[in-house]
Amino acid sequence: MTPHSAAFRQIPVSDADAGPYALTTGPDGALWCALVHAGQIARLTPDGQLDRYTLDSTTCGPSVITSGPDGALWFTRNRDHRIGRITVTGRATSFPLPTPDSGPFGIASAPDGALWFTQLHSDRIGRMGTDGQVTEYPLPVSGAFPSGITTGPDDALWFTLNQGHAIGRIGFDGEIALHPLPTRNAAPVGITCGGDGALWFVEIGAGQIGRITTEGRIDEFPLPDPASRPHAIVAGPGGDCWFTEWGANRVGSISPDGRIEEYELPVASSEPHGLAFGPDGALYVALEIGAVARLAL
Repeated sequence: MTPHSAAFRQIPVSDADAGPYALTTGPDGALWCALVHAGQIARLTPDGQLDRYTLDSTTCGPSVITSGPDGALWFTRNRDHRIGRITVTGRATSFPLPTPDSGPFGIASAPDGALWFTQLHSDRIGRMGTDGQVTEYPLPVSGAFPSGITTGPDDALWFTLNQGHAIGRIGFDGEIALHPLPTRNAAPVGITCGGDGALWFVEIGAGQIGRITTEGRIDEFPLPDPASRPHAIVAGPGGDCWFTEWGANRVGSISPDGRIEEYELPVASSEPHGLAFGPDGALYVALEIGAVARLAL
């Protein structure tokens, strides 16, 4: 398959060392971006206004960001093992985690009014209330590297085990179920709830897109380039899921029946990571070289 050329517009948001990593749409109708290497959170409006907010530690490693249930943005601080919160006016606070060196990474807002997150280094799933109170749930495996997390159609939290090569589910009661993937060394990272009522995820190690139903049925769809290293995935408004190919400098889409399309990014070696749909309906992609790419669909 030959990738399509697409009319991406590249929007500078930082220098190349800041590392735009993850994106989400905030309750204020702006895009919010974690700058992992700079210790900053950026705010970008569809008309191009950019604000950057420096956190209390430039080495805290803000990683994944999500819109919270309280009208603020919440994000993981992977390097100083805290959960951060920033208001739409740029006021930032953070909360420590009970387990030292836990390495929080993925984070999602859940229907129980809390934030749920993964802990890369401690094999735990965490729950934080908007008051900063934390409950941690140990996984039944070790060295699994829990990574991405999302709310499923069943109101449970679904997450990837990057080194456990599995998909996990945790209910609000803390009950955990694990679903091993068919492909050895799949190394899943990003995960999202698709419009078809299933969970879709990327396998960075195998170069595949996966789908799992709430009953645990798994399907895998190989990408044309097995070395493309898909990283993040998001459900689109039209029913397809969109994902980044970090190792191939591309963005792709997959339909509910497994049809894959790929699109070349305009600048070589731009290192695409997180992506999100903006309030204007366009797709925005965080490029670690210091920019956000916009694709009007």
